[in-house]
Amino acid sequence: MNDDFDREYTARQVYGRIGRSIWKYKRMLFVGIGCGMLVGGALLPVFNMVPLILNYSLPPAVAEAHPLPQGETQTNAAVVETKKKDDGMLRYAKLAADKIGVPMEDENGRLAWKFLLLALMALPLFVGVKSAASYLNHYALRWIGVHVVKDVRNAIFTHLQKQSLAFFGRMDVGKLISRTTQDANIVDHVISVNVADLCRVPFEVAAAAGFMVWFAIKKDVVELMVIAGVGFPLIILPLLKIGRLIRKWAQQSLLRTATIVSRVHENFTGIRVVKAYHTEAAEIADFQNRNNRFVKAALRTVRLSLLMDPVVTTISSLLCCLFIVICHVKGKTLWEMVPLAVPLFYAYQPIKKLSKIQSSLEQGRAALTRIYSLLDLDTSLPECANPVPKKSFDNAVVFENVDFAYVPGGEKAVANADFKIPKGSMVAVVGATGSGKTTLANLLARFYDPTAGRVLMDGVDLRDLSTPDLRNLVGVVTQETILFNTTVRENIAYGTPGATQEQIEAAAAMANAHDFIMAHPEGYDRVCGEKGFVLSGGERQRVAIARAIVKNPPILILDEATSALDTVTERQVQEAISRLMANRTVFAIAHRLSTIREASLILVIEKGVIVERGTHAELYALNGRYRRLCEMQHEG
Repeated sequence: MNDDFDREYTARQVYGRIGRSIWKYKRMLFVGIGCGMLVGGALLPVFNMVPLILNYSLPPAVAEAHPLPQGETQTNAAVVETKKKDDGMLRYAKLAADKIGVPMEDENGRLAWKFLLLALMALPLFVGVKSAASYLNHYALRWIGVHVVKDVRNAIFTHLQKQSLAFFGRMDVGKLISRTTQDANIVDHVISVNVADLCRVPFEVAAAAGFMVWFAIKKDVVELMVIAGVGFPLIILPLLKIGRLIRKWAQQSLLRTATIVSRVHENFTGIRVVKAYHTEAAEIADFQNRNNRFVKAALRTVRLSLLMDPVVTTISSLLCCLFIVICHVKGKTLWEMVPLAVPLFYAYQPIKKLSKIQSSLEQGRAALTRIYSLLDLDTSLPECANPVPKKSFDNAVVFENVDFAYVPGGEKAVANADFKIPKGSMVAVVGATGSGKTTLANLLARFYDPTAGRVLMDGVDLRDLSTPDLRNLVGVVTQETILFNTTVRENIAYGTPGATQEQIEAAAAMANAHDFIMAHPEGYDRVCGEKGFVLSGGERQRVAIARAIVKNPPILILDEATSALDTVTERQVQEAISRLMANRTVFAIAHRLSTIREASLILVIEKGVIVERGTHAELYALNGRYRRLCEMQHEG
């Protein structure tokens, strides 16, 4: 099934939008179209040379069709002279020959060798022009395709960066990757191949059709136009029907490709669990099942695409038979119709390409529909039209009767939260898993907006602040430690591009990370691997803490920041955090109550409601929920 935000777009909508993207590169587009026109134009001299050559090598049957007056000798020259009255091309050729001083005929009335040589030299010239124009046509559109796909990918990635955490919470990352890569590749094919053909093939067909119309009128076989009038709908209508089916199964194919990418991404990122539970066989079976479903959809698309060629071929054969019948009824010999057969034969391949273009355009429409469905979705947090600039944190953060639900109208994750975090203080929140602790941290960082109430910083609603300013004031060490597949140095400096090596090492030392970093031969140049795979859990956590320290924000959110540390390291990190307290406001979440004993205020939360608040001593003396938590952890 499709994602819940997918919508349907008409061909005009999707190709109108991608057309505007192509128009950005209109210079190259004009090059492609101009070269396409040149390809078609180069064919006309070639088509016109065929009657000229045939008229100088007429067989006896044709010569008998043009008898001279009684008593004169029938010669090839005489026949040619008779044909000149009917064939304007011969007159133009004779004028051209006279103009350049090259005789067109020898003393026997045959085609002069000099003129024949020039004609034969002109033929490769026209073919060379056509080939060069075809090359430039393909290159120009290929160039446009690469750049448009670059723009599409940039647009998707930029758009996704602006979406809310709620969006990523319900979306499959693998499917997003598929839309950014696989779907965009199909768009590349549509532009690079099909638009290139669309900029060339119509002109080739037009050149062939134009010559055929001119020749049919000249030879009094206008009935041949009936073939075109009947044949065009006969070819196009089935292609349109097949095209709709192709689009349907192309969408299914893309969707099933996305599920494969999703499964691969999930498997690789969770490979430790797979190995630990020895579920490789089950994972392989699941992957093969998804792959088989993709193959079924892909083969349906292939079968329908391949069906277009036989349809065009069969209908073309019927039209050829009709052509022969009309020639016979009109008393025209096949030899006389040879000049018409040349463009007809040449136009066959471009017409077949048009059928393939139809198939590919439908597949492209399916891909563009998925891309634009994503780009038209906006779950980003609203930005204030005139945000309040704020470069420093001066007083306090206040939660005023804050409610929040992840699903509109659903159960509240936080209800009536009301507390104050003064500057320089450490406020901690404790509670069972799922009680709403992390939600409070997310509201403070404005990853979400409250559904009721306000979160204020120095009296200003976070929704009225500039997001970049807010992000500079708040640093976060998340519960799930995320490192990027780059060096330790770059991971610590992430978000602070101007950080010096001295600042990085100082932050690492404060986070108790410098020693283990330098213990490795590569030191700060060591690559952390996918999500910090090469580091232990405690090492990853300390690098993440160092990242927050080097950013040096006035407000620091520690979301289970010490949960992965051993006892010794945890104590050292807590000492580092304590040293920072004089200049930093800390909002800490922890299951280990030992890490928050010195907090200025401890909040106990259950099912989104703050049920107790106070210092460690006050809450312990209260003999309530907090004390029970302490006793469970043997804290007193």
